[in-house]
Amino acid sequence: MEGSLASPEALLTPLLPLYARERAGGRDLALAVVVHTSGSTYRKPGALMAIAADGSYAGLLSGGCLETDLREYALEVIRTGKARVVTYNTGGSDDALWGLGIGCEGAMQILLLRVGPTTEWQPLEHLEQALRAHRRTAVAFVLESADSDFTAGQVLLPADAVRGRATLAAEVDGLLETVTQGGHPTLRSSGTLRLFAAPLALPPRLLLLGGGPDAAPIVELAARLTWQVTVYDHRPAYAQEEHFPAAERVVLARPEELAQTLDLGAFEAAVIMSHHLPSDLIYLRTLAASAIGYVGQLGPPLRRERLLSDLGPDARKLRGRLRAPVGLDLGGRAPESVALSVVAEIHAYLHGREGGRYLGTEATA
Repeated sequence: MEGSLASPEALLTPLLPLYARERAGGRDLALAVVVHTSGSTYRKPGALMAIAADGSYAGLLSGGCLETDLREYALEVIRTGKARVVTYNTGGSDDALWGLGIGCEGAMQILLLRVGPTTEWQPLEHLEQALRAHRRTAVAFVLESADSDFTAGQVLLPADAVRGRATLAAEVDGLLETVTQGGHPTLRSSGTLRLFAAPLALPPRLLLLGGGPDAAPIVELAARLTWQVTVYDHRPAYAQEEHFPAAERVVLARPEELAQTLDLGAFEAAVIMSHHLPSDLIYLRTLAASAIGYVGQLGPPLRRERLLSDLGPDARKLRGRLRAPVGLDLGGRAPESVALSVVAEIHAYLHGREGGRYLGTEATA
C-alpha cells in the first residue's frame, strides 16, 4: 500500500505556542534540528525542537532521554549566539559513560541555532507562514563552512538564499526545490559548504462526511496528530462548531453540494459516516469522481455492497481506494474505540503501511 503523504519529520505545529510566547516577549530561543541519524533513534532527520531561555521546550527528539542534556547546550547557544552540532551515541559504552543509559543502539546529530529578533526569527517565521498557507517549502542550514561569507547555523531560504552569489544561489535554490518536491531531508556538500535541507511537514487534511456524536472522538484523535479536519453535514443539529472545537472547519451544506463547496483535491483522506443511506450514496459517488486516495465508509459489509450496487459503473472508480468497513480490527465497539481504529488505519495509509503488528523492521527507539 502506498500512502499519499511523504511524511517528512519537520513538524512545526507543536513548536508554535512556545515560539509565539517567546516572540511576543522579544526573547531569543534555540531551534534544534536533527540533521543525521544512524541505527535506532526516536526521531529522524528534519525533526524539530524549540528550547526557551527559561529551559522550557516544545517538541521531542527522544522519548525524554536527551532533552535535559540538550537543553544545557541550547542555553549556551542562546547566550552566545554561536550555533553548534551535538552528537549523541545512544548505545554501547559511550552511552553508559554519559550517564544517559538509553540503550537504543543509535546515533543522532543535532544542530542547535539561535532564533530571535537579530535573525528576523528565521527559519521559524518562514515555516510558520508556509504552514498557515498550507504551502510546501523547505529550508537549508549551513553545517560547516570554509567560506567567510557563511557561518555554521546560517539559515538559507528559497529565492533569496544566497544574495550576490549567482552560481551558489542557483544551486541552493535547486536543492531546496528538490527537497520541497521530494519531501525528503538531504545532506549535501557544495564547494566550501556542507548543507542540510529539510522540507516542512504539512499536516494531512481529513474530511469527515457526517457530524454525529461518533465523529467527535475522530476529530479529537486526529487533532492530537496535528491533522486538519473538516466536518461536513447537511443537518443543522450536527454541523455545529461547538461540537468540534478541534476541527479546522465545520460546514453545513447538502450532500449534493459537496464538490462545489469544498476543494476535494486538498484532502488526503475522507470518511463517510452520516448514518443516512441516501446521503452516503451521494457522498460515495462524489468521492468516486475525486482523486482522494483514501475513502472510508462506516458500516457493515452489507451496507457497503448495497451502496456499491447502487453506484453502478462508478463503483469501479473506487477500486483500491475504498475501505469499507473503515478502520483496523482493534476490537471494541465504543465510539472512542471505533475512532482509534479509523485514525489508525488512515495513519497507516499516510505512511504507506498495512497497519499490521510492528516487527521492528525500521530503526526506531
